[in-house]
Amino acid sequence: MEKYTLIGHPLGHSMSPFIHDELFRISGIEATYDCTDIAPETFSDRMSELRALNGFNITIPYKRDIIPFTDVLDESAKRYNSVNCVHITDGKAVGYNTDCDGFLLSVKAKNLALSGNVLLVGCGGVGRMMAIEAALHGAELTIGIIPEAASAAAALADEIHFLKPECKVHVKPIDSVKGTFDLIINASPVGMYPKVDACPVSVELIGTCGGVFDAVYNPVKTKILQIAESFGKPAVNGTAMLVYQAVKAHEIWNGSSYTDEQVQEIISKTNELIAGDFK
Repeated sequence: MEKYTLIGHPLGHSMSPFIHDELFRISGIEATYDCTDIAPETFSDRMSELRALNGFNITIPYKRDIIPFTDVLDESAKRYNSVNCVHITDGKAVGYNTDCDGFLLSVKAKNLALSGNVLLVGCGGVGRMMAIEAALHGAELTIGIIPEAASAAAALADEIHFLKPECKVHVKPIDSVKGTFDLIINASPVGMYPKVDACPVSVELIGTCGGVFDAVYNPVKTKILQIAESFGKPAVNGTAMLVYQAVKAHEIWNGSSYTDEQVQEIISKTNELIAGDFK
């Protein structure tokens, strides 16, 4: 019986065990997947316990803290200095970043235009990864920010220009952004439960865009997604990213593969569970 877990602190209700259990069931692998809440003061003491597993996932606040305890880093983890998936193989802990895979596969599944004119709202955490991936895929990128994020956005723009000097990056206050975008990405918490009536951009911007990706998955249908769908725009929430990053972890851990239909079924089931939990 293989054993896996999710580590973080604090760990509230997580959809990860359900998602991973579904993936193990489909692939026919006998395995357990649970959650392990680790207090910061005991973090380093738990490494031998974690290395006895077949693998584990990492969430806030340990995606960087885990790096010194890995033996090898995949290129994805090096690029973002962030690890959310570890594979224990041949006695070594190999660190990966599958968040980027989850994002890219979610966008691809909806045929959203990551290589076009992209507006990104928010630039911290996952937003940094999304901005870099958009730039690497050829986007002209506008980063819409609140005043408090000005220095972080400027640093991110410099980082993008270092990685891809020819990329066009614009940093603007979000309430001043105008124009037409092929894709709007919300990487901010705006619209997240319980403030479900908030929307990160104007109705006008949504109405003229090509599609919307919202990293928020609670609620399942945020205000920005509701508006996008009312205009007939393709729109996807953060559940898809959550499931696809887990799919990538299973590919790493066991070489498992899944059909589009199987993945979409798990996304639908997960959305149903989220909607039920937070009615």
